[in-house]
Amino acid sequence: MSGCDCSKAKAELEEFLHGELCREDAADIREHMDDCEDCTTEHRVGVVLIETVRRACKETAPEELRGEILARIRLEQSTH
Repeated sequence: MSGCDCSKAKAELEEFLHGELCREDAADIREHMDDCEDCTTEHRVGVVLIETVRRACKETAPEELRGEILARIRLEQSTH
């Protein structure tokens, strides 16, 4: 991604955030973000979003609530 600009950086930001770019492309984006506040801000938003989703996925409902929801689902299924 030689000569990375905002459009290229933003187009590949998702892959960059997940470590899916080759070393050279990732380096180009990092270099671009060194001088681009807008892309750096987009990157920070992406990092926060990924971390928030990761934390939310680790949480589980209390067993009592899970049982209640399953019971309601079964009741609804039995009436249809």
